[in-house]
This record gives sequence, C-alpha cells and structure tokens, in this order.
Amino acid sequence: MKGLYENEMKLEFFSKSNNEAFARITVAAFAAQLDPTIEELADIKTAVSEAVTNCIIHGYENTEGMIKIIAKIFANTIEIEISDSGKGIENVEIARKPLYTSKPNLERSGMGFTIMESFMDEVHIESVLGLGTKVTMKKVIEKMPSLDEVAQEERDSLCSVN
Repeated sequence: MKGLYENEMKLEFFSKSNNEAFARITVAAFAAQLDPTIEELADIKTAVSEAVTNCIIHGYENTEGMIKIIAKIFANTIEIEISDSGKGIENVEIARKPLYTSKPNLERSGMGFTIMESFMDEVHIESVLGLGTKVTMKKVIEKMPSLDEVAQEERDSLCSVN
C-alpha cells in the first residue's frame, strides 16, 4: 500500500563488504528522481555507505546476515531505512559520540554515526540487543528553479520596475 509517499524501493542483500557499493549506487539511482545536486547525491551515498558498513562490521561481526534497505520519496525528501538483524547496540547514545568505536583493533574511526548526521537532515537509530539495529535517515532535496522560472522572475522584476 502506497500511503503518503510518492515512490518506494526495497532492497535486501547479504552482509558482504562488496555489497556496500551496490547499496550506495542503488539508493543514489533511486534518489535521482528528485533531481538532487551532485553534492546532495554524494551526501546520500556517503551516509548509506556508513550505515551499511556499520551493519557489516558491527551488526554481524564475523557472521553473515541480511541487510535491508527501504527508501521512500516524499515530495522533495528521501527517507532511507537501513536495518540488520545482528547483535544490536548496547548503548545508542554512547555509540553516537564522535570517535567512539567498539572495534579499535580494526582501526575503525568511530565516526560512522557522526558522518551520517552531518550529511543527512535527520538520523534516527533504534537498536535492540540480540535483535538488530535500524537507522532511518532523511534528506531534503532543495529544488532549483528551472530556467523558465528564472526567466519569468526576471520578466516580472523588469515589469514591476516600470
């Protein structure tokens, strides 16, 4: 059932590191219908990459599981939900702190959630130990005026001067 959103995409894949690029590109292709700028598209790709990598490295550790992505378009906004059924996060507030990592031996930077939050407009994290984690991110795509709209504004401003 469609609901309030205009379009929806669902994707499931194994928690293999080579699937991270697949997820990033697929979500970017879906977001393209909003006509984002190169910078907005790069923001979305970076945030998706971080969320998927977190599922692989932290959610499933040395096991394999499924990662699910649901992306929805609402007017000029994309909402991306990335979830796993992995081990979950013991304390989400601590995990959100910059430079916190549960894997210092793997030379992890501890910046995953910070990066997601800096590139997206909203980031919500839900996690239950032993059941998994769901990260929901939203990005508003700023609509650029078309050339016709710019030309009309120019004509209107010239007419109002007289």
